[in-house]
Amino acid sequence: MGSSMKDIKLRIKSVESTMQITKAMELVASSKMRRAKERVEHSRPYFETLYETLTKIAAMDPRAQQGYLPRKGGNGRTLLVVIAGDRGLAGGYNANVFKLAEEQGDNPLVLPIGKRSAEYFAHHGADLFWPDVLPAADVTVGDCFQLSRAITKGFLDGRYDAVRICCTRFDSMMTQTAEAIEVLPLAIDPTEEQKAEARRSQILYKPSCEEVFRAIIPEYVAGTLYGALCESVASELAARRTAMDAATKNASEMIDHLNLYYNRARQAAITQEITEIVAGAEI
Repeated sequence: MGSSMKDIKLRIKSVESTMQITKAMELVASSKMRRAKERVEHSRPYFETLYETLTKIAAMDPRAQQGYLPRKGGNGRTLLVVIAGDRGLAGGYNANVFKLAEEQGDNPLVLPIGKRSAEYFAHHGADLFWPDVLPAADVTVGDCFQLSRAITKGFLDGRYDAVRICCTRFDSMMTQTAEAIEVLPLAIDPTEEQKAEARRSQILYKPSCEEVFRAIIPEYVAGTLYGALCESVASELAARRTAMDAATKNASEMIDHLNLYYNRARQAAITQEITEIVAGAEI
């Protein structure tokens, strides 16, 4: 009985140590969430403005999209930019992104962002677009512009016919959704109203609509990539906070159960001792 009580006591201490870790990780994720949400909110207007500008140029001169439209007779290959986390303990965050990436077709060219993403695709022998490991939390706006120039050049050179970003959209603290964003080829189809407005517009693009359009495309790709990164980082923190909160609650419940078992074992030991003393006194 004494051995059983000792084992339960050790188990309680072990679970308490685990609960301290999960609580600390929950607090760290919560402290980072505010800044991550601000980054998400600030990144969306940039992307929306760029897309609106591209739409206006395409409405004024449809030829400006040449080179970035769907191709006929290409190699059919896709560049997948897969954004995952730098560490685990975030529920199904990483697994959902990898599952979505696997559904995007066979033999893609992969650009992994995040240590978990790099490990996953290196283990599966994927053809990598970029040899370096890019931690998701450390990728800056400048890194996104560097990547976007390389991505755009590869598309124009015909290395792949499509560019898709697999990331996680931040809906709320409780809901994060894995999604695939089609970046290239462009799917800009101005409405008749937008075309009429472009004809009435007094805006002149120098040296030409085509040149301005080509100059904006890398900015557009970089803005889309940076926005997806911001959404993914915020989603990872929210998923980790939720997972660690659940783990802390489970640990607390386990400690309560173990304390109950310990008290029962202690009560049984005391009862047994009293019974032995009474039996000895009667003799």
